[in-house]
Amino acid sequence: MKKIITSLTTVTFSTLLAAIVSFAVVTPCAARDLTALEIMQKADARDDGDNMICDRTMILIDKNGHKRTRTMESFSKDKGEDTLKLIFFTSPADVRDTGFLTWDYRKGDRDDDQWLYLPELKKVKRIASADKSGAFMGSDFSYADMTKRVVEEWRYKLLKTDKVRGKTCWLIEALPVSKIVQDRYGYKKSILFIRQDIFMMCRAVHWLDEGNKIKYVDIPEIREIDGIWTALKLDAKTTRSGNVLHRTLFNSKNVKYGQAIDKGMFTTRQLEKGM
Repeated sequence: MKKIITSLTTVTFSTLLAAIVSFAVVTPCAARDLTALEIMQKADARDDGDNMICDRTMILIDKNGHKRTRTMESFSKDKGEDTLKLIFFTSPADVRDTGFLTWDYRKGDRDDDQWLYLPELKKVKRIASADKSGAFMGSDFSYADMTKRVVEEWRYKLLKTDKVRGKTCWLIEALPVSKIVQDRYGYKKSILFIRQDIFMMCRAVHWLDEGNKIKYVDIPEIREIDGIWTALKLDAKTTRSGNVLHRTLFNSKNVKYGQAIDKGMFTTRQLEKGM
């Protein structure tokens, strides 16, 4: 896979998925005057870096505390307003060479395209819209979670302000605008915690469609690296009646932005070729 990247910059970062947002600092007066929609539009309009590579670790923890650790290499590249993403799992053996490709479209007039390559079947499977609410590789994240939300697909309401780790946040309720959007994500409601100083999500709560489940997502470590606010860790857990059913930890390292990545790698052919 290294041969696909033709040149590397010397700037090194740590980052996470794609759902993590950043923007500029605003004055308290301006912050108070913003509507919920304006807040989400500013969060969406962040500089989240381009042409990125990184190593990631995903730790899956079941309700009995048993852990499974999976490692992967991730690549992303902007294509106009859209983003291309590719993940290859590197360990353990039962998931090695599994690949996941996403074409993440910024506008909501076209559904994101996603494909999964399963090496034991030697087959690329397209993820249908009806399946995007399903768990991504056994984690607490759905396939839809692996892309950025389209702002216009949700209705927003500003609930109040609160503090998370000493930082003042807006609490914004997000409701899907249609049954199609609700089915795709599997969420009937979300509450998003957006930091006022950097317009970045630092926590979220999602009410799932099925099973009376609630998913809690926390971003315990956020750091500004080379001017880009970057999430270094992600902690998600799915609960029912206050009991934790499953938990997923994401960690990132060795992240580099500004790489000369060949756009030809973001294809189903590359999925089949592997690393």
